Amino acid sequence: MTRELTVVVVEDDRDRAIAIVDALRAGADCRVFVIGNSSGLARKIAVHEPDIVLIDIDNPTRDILEELTLASGPLERPVAMFVSGAAGGLAKTAVEAGVSAYVVDGLQPERIKAVIDTAIARFQMVRQIRTELAETRRALEERKVIDRAKGLLMKAKGLDEDAAYALLRKTAMDQGRRVADVAEALVTAAGLLG
Repeated sequence: MTRELTVVVVEDDRDRAIAIVDALRAGADCRVFVIGNSSGLARKIAVHEPDIVLIDIDNPTRDILEELTLASGPLERPVAMFVSGAAGGLAKTAVEAGVSAYVVDGLQPERIKAVIDTAIARFQMVRQIRTELAETRRALEERKVIDRAKGLLMKAKGLDEDAAYALLRKTAMDQGRRVADVAEALVTAAGLLG
């Protein structure tokens, strides 16, 4: 952690919260905010716009896990959840919900920096994978639309595939648009015309 981080700690035990804050300040340059009551958690977290959320909970139930992970915005920021014991199957549920680190045996102050670094690295990796997946899906959808537009041009104008694509590309260049956008307009128009 090289820059100042904003950390939100969700901890209802005051003494434990103080120990966590002390460990965070000793191990890293960070601003720490403690939330001691989980009611209205999403709003409380959003106010601080944290870089990471640390949630310390003894025995999470599925309901608590769902509420905490959804409220803490696991798709927006890394979330590290510390639990006191193995709660069968909840680790998988937590990871599927977007929790970046699920640590059994509670939050131990001497491990905070390593867990934060790991949670941030894992979050960034997963976010990159999601971005690449979204871009790949978009490219595939565009490719499908371009292929449909080529098919329409081939049928309507008696062109081969290369000539149909060349016409789409030329039209896009003439209009200062992307080939996918011209193809989408052609497919939409063809759909309207029947």
